[in-house]
Amino acid sequence: MNINRVFEVLEYASKQYPREDALAGKVNGKWVTYSHEDYVKTANLVSYGLLALGLKKGDKVLTASNNRPEWNFLDIGMMQIGVVHVPIYPTLSPEETEYIINHSDAKMVIVSDGTLYSKFKELLPKAPAVKELFTFNEIEGAKNWKEIIALGEKNEKKYREEVIKIKESIQPDDLMTIIYTSGTTGVTKGVMLSHRNITTNINDALHLLLLDHTDRVLSFLPLCHVFERTVHYAYQLKGYGLYYAENMGTIAQDLRDIKPGMFVTVPRLLEVMYDKIISKGKALKGIKKQIFFWAVNLGQRYELGRANGAFYEWKLSIARKLVFSKWQEGLGGRLQVAISGGAALQPRLARIFSAAGIPIQEGYGLTETSPVVAANERDWPNNMIGTVGLILKSIEVKIADDGEILVKGPSVMLGYYKNEAMTREVIDKDGWFHSGDIGEMIDGRFLKITDRKKEIFKNSGGKYIAPQVIENRCKESFFIENAMVIGENQKFASALIAPNFRFLHDYCARKGIHYRDNEELVHKPEIIARYQKEINTINSELPAHEQIKRFRLICDEWNTATGELTPTLKLKRRVLQEKYASIIDEIFSLSKS
Repeated sequence: MNINRVFEVLEYASKQYPREDALAGKVNGKWVTYSHEDYVKTANLVSYGLLALGLKKGDKVLTASNNRPEWNFLDIGMMQIGVVHVPIYPTLSPEETEYIINHSDAKMVIVSDGTLYSKFKELLPKAPAVKELFTFNEIEGAKNWKEIIALGEKNEKKYREEVIKIKESIQPDDLMTIIYTSGTTGVTKGVMLSHRNITTNINDALHLLLLDHTDRVLSFLPLCHVFERTVHYAYQLKGYGLYYAENMGTIAQDLRDIKPGMFVTVPRLLEVMYDKIISKGKALKGIKKQIFFWAVNLGQRYELGRANGAFYEWKLSIARKLVFSKWQEGLGGRLQVAISGGAALQPRLARIFSAAGIPIQEGYGLTETSPVVAANERDWPNNMIGTVGLILKSIEVKIADDGEILVKGPSVMLGYYKNEAMTREVIDKDGWFHSGDIGEMIDGRFLKITDRKKEIFKNSGGKYIAPQVIENRCKESFFIENAMVIGENQKFASALIAPNFRFLHDYCARKGIHYRDNEELVHKPEIIARYQKEINTINSELPAHEQIKRFRLICDEWNTATGELTPTLKLKRRVLQEKYASIIDEIFSLSKS
């Protein structure tokens, strides 16, 4: 079925695939499920309640929340009456949050917990347009979202017909949501997406979801991110039971609890899963350890379509029985596929998980394209490791002369909210959206991303360097958590390296290396020498001008809370360059002395 307005997802699923666990979330450590009947009823009550509070079509409501069923009740409830949903990351700084509240013209804010309530309560005096602040959790002194439901129950008869009329009046090209991009540089921008933008993407991508309608899926990427949000509408349209992880720290347990058929992730989380699995393998002894790493080495040579031949496949069947079956058990036991997006995936991870019987469907898109532009299907020959897959059917893609990926089609955004100049900058007069990413077509079918246009730099010799490719190669080392390649207008490329301290501490324990803290550790000559060995291995696979000539180990761990990473775990290069300016100066001043 093709849908034209996003709220039709619920209408269709509740009739076609009614289930008792349409949505599920944890309350006090226990799963609480909601049927489609609950979902429809509560979303309607939200619509009535919002109308009773004076909201009307075109008004904006901002939410800052973890993933939870209540988010959906509000989302559909707003959508049905033309209220524009502005979901933001709960982890944004107060300055970013204040900017978005005012820039979006939000009239109401709904947050999840007491910490966020305190944060917003301090900010709202600076946001005169906001009239109400509600919370999902019960917070003393705060208005609770259930008051909206109670208002809806009280006014159901008054507004039932009006909601029906408003729903009928909503057109596919009407504004549905504003999503503020996290961005690695510059001021955040409000991406305006219509019903048509998102429903086109849903309709085009449904063939990528191959589970049966009786299956469950686990959601843990933030719903304020367009990738998870669009996919979770598609989940619902396919009839899957949609379970929300309690938090990022409970994913492993949640996987074992609900035994999902699939999940959507970003590469960094796959890297973390892989590192934890390998750590367990390193703790094994004797023959068990030998068999484990035999299987891992076998998996790293995996090719799709049985390209390695019958003997390899026979060995792989043994590896799956002896080793990889335990990986599956650790991920719930029923996982059929994982979809990866939001950043570049290391090909070795696609190989090893696919070898383990967990195919990875890597895709590509942007908030401005609602989001999916291209995606690999689950199986060969429509999956090519190292690429982001096939272009979706409603989308046109062309590669500009400078390698930039240009996109045209009905899923390209309406524009940036209150920023026509920036909109004209990225969407040209012929309707092509300029993605800012560099790529190429492989075999005339598969799109491959090579780097961000704005991140590619020239060294002083005029040679171009694409840092993302080198950084991903660095992260294949167990010793390296993250890396930022630098060297614009310099004689050579260098890198700031954030160690994988968990692995490094274990290494020190094995080698008898003593240290007071991480700062002392990263300056120890024997540790620097060990990292030089890793860098030498990486350099052996790079052309001379891309090789890392100097590096510095950083004693900090980079994360979203301290501001070095975006909410989707990409590097904030400008922040890192400012934070480590003295170290960067020291690296390159050595070559000038």
